[in-house]
Amino acid sequence: MSGEWLSDPRATIARRDLASLSREKTIVLALLIQLFIAAFSSFLVVGLTSLYDPGSVSADDIVIGVAGDDADALVEAAREMESVRTLTYADEESVMEAYREGDVHAAMITDEGGGRINVEVVAPTESIETTLLVDQARTLLEKVEANERDDRAGFLERSLVPVPDDVDASQYFGFTYTVLVPLLLFLPPFISGSVAVDALTEEMERGTLELLRVAPLSLVDIVDGKALAMVLIAPLQGLLWIGLLGFNGISVANVVPLLAMVTAFATIVVVVGLLLGVLTGRRRQAQLLYSVVVLFGFGTLTLLPEHPATTVAKLAVDSATTGTMLHVAGYVAVAAIAFVLARVVVSRTDAESLS
Repeated sequence: MSGEWLSDPRATIARRDLASLSREKTIVLALLIQLFIAAFSSFLVVGLTSLYDPGSVSADDIVIGVAGDDADALVEAAREMESVRTLTYADEESVMEAYREGDVHAAMITDEGGGRINVEVVAPTESIETTLLVDQARTLLEKVEANERDDRAGFLERSLVPVPDDVDASQYFGFTYTVLVPLLLFLPPFISGSVAVDALTEEMERGTLELLRVAPLSLVDIVDGKALAMVLIAPLQGLLWIGLLGFNGISVANVVPLLAMVTAFATIVVVVGLLLGVLTGRRRQAQLLYSVVVLFGFGTLTLLPEHPATTVAKLAVDSATTGTMLHVAGYVAVAAIAFVLARVVVSRTDAESLS
């Protein structure tokens, strides 16, 4: 059975297209970038997390000047933070002068009105430290809010619902499983679809599609072979990336459902790419339409009860629900239906018009 499959013309086309990938510099570069990210993920995640969550990066003391009637609330909250110190000033003019002279990194001016504490924050707008300053100022204000809520709880007639204690979790966990893992698993399908567009349209533009049909091969066989090659490389890449993540200490659970999801997405986008190639016959038009359709289609997935990136994250951390598994099954079903419909469309296309 395996010998018959290897001698199948569609398998021959698939092997031919896979061999030609080594000559596509853009694709090779994209694969190398993904390989680098997966192979050195434990190092990259630290730097990337600083962009994703600036508060996760340790910093030297940030000095914030405070003034106003409720400056004490800011001072008390700052004592709970390791990287923020406060300096109290008599009035707004004094703290602003200190800010302009560089004695403090930022200034906070409080004004109580209507039972609320209003805080005006002054920070540099064109400084490399701006993002970190804003993040720390936000954290400080959140602590002030929490302290005020606790202090005022005694005046309520009803007791508050107890708030769970803070969990001392790694700041890199969220980034790793909600950004890095989905990125590495979704890129291969999208690249496969783009390569599929080129693989088919180049055959048309160079006139080699007619030579393939002389083999003899039908247009459906040709499209099947190209789809097989492009769909196959996506889960193989995904498996390699998961292995490299594991080598770097980032464990990924539910590998089989994840690879099934990657294969389903690869099938869908490859089918879309090949159909656009058949319908347009030109590489530029097909690539443009492919990019628009895929971006729009991926954007509409936000309407689902669970976004694909969320599904990947929940599978990777082994917290999948029944709904998560149903989403995976739905993607596989859509991929199978899309493949069957694509074969119907291709079978009804006049091959002579594409040559």
